[in-house]
Amino acid sequence: MAEAEDTKSLWRLYSTNKGDKALRDRLILTYAPLVKYVAGRLGSGLPAHVDEGDLVSYGLLGLIGAIERYDPDRDVKFETYAIARIKGSIIDELRAMDWVPRSVRARARDIERAIAELERKLHRAPTDDEISDKLGITTDELEESLTDISRSSIGALDELWSVNTGGGDSVALIDTIEDTDAPDPQGSLSQTEMKEAIGEAIARLPEREKLVVTLYYYEELTLREIGEVLGVTESRVSQLHTKAILRLKARLSGATTRASLEH
Repeated sequence: MAEAEDTKSLWRLYSTNKGDKALRDRLILTYAPLVKYVAGRLGSGLPAHVDEGDLVSYGLLGLIGAIERYDPDRDVKFETYAIARIKGSIIDELRAMDWVPRSVRARARDIERAIAELERKLHRAPTDDEISDKLGITTDELEESLTDISRSSIGALDELWSVNTGGGDSVALIDTIEDTDAPDPQGSLSQTEMKEAIGEAIARLPEREKLVVTLYYYEELTLREIGEVLGVTESRVSQLHTKAILRLKARLSGATTRASLEH
């Protein structure tokens, strides 16, 4: 309790002395564990050559920006605000490196497009066999493609954590789970509609994919831990995770298109 009061006092001091570097540095030290947490979560799905220390460095830039821009008088917890900025800073740096091969990006788009077309036609989630037939490849080749995409999953993680509504706003999937202790957000109509679309899209996922999304994003288990729960390998969980993301992107893309036509 005393620690919480100390942090509140620190924020009060900093809000009236924005240029005080010593106060800012104390806040950075206080919230540094958030950077480690976000870097660890993002790093768990990335190739081995991506160093977690680099992710922490990128995330620190986001934390500093969050501290400098945060308004303690607003009805938003600093941790919630900071995590979004830390995550965005890490993802921006990784995207600037552009280490995802173009062929992998193209393959992900092809699978996403095939899923979207099949869903429109079948009015349900297509099976692996149906997706493979649509793409003119075998199910083994589809699984190999999903593995390649999952190794470059920062883009997928970004899309899943933060979905752009097309109007400049972003909706984080984590925000679609109700927080009974939080005040009602004063979001725009487009954000509300997109949150509903995300919730519906998750509900319509095949059971195992829905379970992977729930355990990873909401229960915060690692891919390895999810593998233990499901009794499958970590690489299989990674494939299920990637497939779920591509399905969600396909559905949300359709939802955004429909919303823009209706408005």
